[in-house]
Amino acid sequence: MSKRAKSMAENRAKLISAARKAFAEKGYAASSMDELTAAAGLTRGALYHNFGDKRGLLAAVVDQIDTEMALRAKESGAQTEDLWQGLLAEGIAYIRMALDPEIQRIVLLDGPAVLGDPSQWPSQNSCLEVTRQTVEQLISQGVLKPVDTEAAARLLSGAALNAALWIAASGTPEEVTPKAVEAFQLMASGLLKDP
Repeated sequence: MSKRAKSMAENRAKLISAARKAFAEKGYAASSMDELTAAAGLTRGALYHNFGDKRGLLAAVVDQIDTEMALRAKESGAQTEDLWQGLLAEGIAYIRMALDPEIQRIVLLDGPAVLGDPSQWPSQNSCLEVTRQTVEQLISQGVLKPVDTEAAARLLSGAALNAALWIAASGTPEEVTPKAVEAFQLMASGLLKDP
């Protein structure tokens, strides 16, 4: 990596780190670009060069956190005994992450308000593809009913995402979470092939 490319990558990382902290503490709307760039030790020009604007910076922060969420969900799924239990565990882990204040504020509240429909975010689309592949495997193994794989993947992913959005927007997230998890499990189990 050239010295210039390394410097640009470092500046980008500094801005994302400063923004992540500010967005988590104050929210997107209350975080000023001047404060973000000062916290990173950079200028507004660096922000514009790397992200275009504050919205672009939020998109980068959301992408970073959403990618971390997907990895955490995958780790939860990997601790199970089989592919079906892994799929359920991933969805439940994603839902429960909505209790994390940083995730709540940045990904589930400010993200959709500023960036639009989360189901259209690049990070969500990669999660959807992994879910689709898992559903396809489970159908071929005879675990799930023969259903359209994309439809099933979209409904499972959408259910987990919407449950997380519900929890984040709730005045009582601790009370809502077990309800969301139970409903997700019941809905998902409807895809199981009858023994």
